[in-house]
Amino acid sequence: MRLTDEIAVVTGAGSGIGRASAVAFAREGAFVALVDRDEAGMQETLAAIRSANGQASTHQGDVGDGDFAKAVVEATISRHGRLDVLLTAAGWSCGGTVVTTDPADWDAVFRTHVGGTWLWARVAIPQMQRQNKGAIVTVASQLAIAGGKGNSAYIAAKGAIISLTRTMALDFAPDGIRVNAIAPGAIETPMLKRSFARHADSEGVREASRHRHAMKRFGRPEEVAEAALYLASDASSFTTGTVLSVDGGWLAA
Repeated sequence: MRLTDEIAVVTGAGSGIGRASAVAFAREGAFVALVDRDEAGMQETLAAIRSANGQASTHQGDVGDGDFAKAVVEATISRHGRLDVLLTAAGWSCGGTVVTTDPADWDAVFRTHVGGTWLWARVAIPQMQRQNKGAIVTVASQLAIAGGKGNSAYIAAKGAIISLTRTMALDFAPDGIRVNAIAPGAIETPMLKRSFARHADSEGVREASRHRHAMKRFGRPEEVAEAALYLASDASSFTTGTVLSVDGGWLAA
């Protein structure tokens, strides 16, 4: 197994990419601290992990709260003595251009995506430095590279995550810490369904998005989880500062 006896923290573990990745990490031998504001969703993830004979704990709260991040990471280290993997998958999207996006929504998107990456890395990295080993996997988006319409806060936040990932990779490579990002295409998650539902012609928008992928389909969370597992494991031991696209050919089209 690729993560035998390793300790991982996964934010956004209550659904979608976070859930699929948490289950994959546990299946590969890691103990996983699940983080989400959705307690019911986390319990479903926990049940999936236990059904696969894995181990996990649940931690409910706001990923943009620095005190919460510190408490979860410290509790995990206190219990297990180490922290090997951090995956920051929590996300939220509101839609809108820079003109139509409410400032409160803009702040909330950045709090979840950028704050939810920075704050958790900030408290995880010191332990990884003590170990001289660790892997951080962030979640960006193909839209941060290609651009897109009507989702300015989300796309800007995902672009910030790519830049943050690269600078963390350079800052902490001497400490044995690898930092990489995944850039998924449109993945069948609750957030994707909500984003289509914002449009009057939701089915038309959905079909246009599906056909924008060279593979003419949406991705599955489990397909992105396999990429996260690769970047979290020693299989990617010479990989840092990269953005791995898992986008069904969106960027190639």
